[in-house]
Amino acid sequence: MRSSWKFFLVFELLLLVWAMYQLTSNIPILVFLVIAILNLVYVFFKKRRTSFNQFQMIAALIVGVLCLLSSPAIWVMIIVGILYFGLVGVEFSGINILNSMTSKKKQIKMIKTTSKINKSGKRFKRSWIGSQRLGNDTYEWDDINMIVGIGDTIIDLGNTLLPKEDNVVIIRKGFGRTRILVPTGIGILLEHSSLRGSVQFDDELYQLSNESIKLYSQDYDEAARRLKIITSTLFGDIEVIRV
Repeated sequence: MRSSWKFFLVFELLLLVWAMYQLTSNIPILVFLVIAILNLVYVFFKKRRTSFNQFQMIAALIVGVLCLLSSPAIWVMIIVGILYFGLVGVEFSGINILNSMTSKKKQIKMIKTTSKINKSGKRFKRSWIGSQRLGNDTYEWDDINMIVGIGDTIIDLGNTLLPKEDNVVIIRKGFGRTRILVPTGIGILLEHSSLRGSVQFDDELYQLSNESIKLYSQDYDEAARRLKIITSTLFGDIEVIRV
């Protein structure tokens, strides 16, 4: 989360610069905005305020807000802020209070399986924006191929059983953090490219700046089960964590 909010802040600052450019390009709106700001400053520093000054302050606030909302960049800033604070918090944590209260009890978990079916033509849809957590419950493994615009992603492989063959996870992302939880005993190949971000793999940290990197776990050649992780991000960190 620490790195995700940094990218969010940088993205918002870029949108703010865009908004300033739009406002300075529209002279009438800029004039009204400057007049509203001057009125607010005047009322704020005035020692004795009259009822007219209160009206003056309210009118200046309304005019200033309307001027700002005339910029599409301001609307984008608001939407991105709502998406970030509304979706990142609870969804990214993936904490279930009832499960945590009963965690001390022994549980038997079974992998959800089905009879053999034709997988050709299978369709499914994943969210393009917002935080996602895959693998909260036990599930039957299937290769993962997903595209994410903005948001944090957690893929938990601890609740599934990987087949004795090469398994693939492909993630293409614009902005956000990615965590992949992999059980011990599985060989891992990570191939990652990023415009700006870091990679944490086997307790090693790598910083990337418009670079690609390919990493193998020490047990990759001998492991019966292997996982190939192919990821790319514009801005964001990726962590491969053993569980």
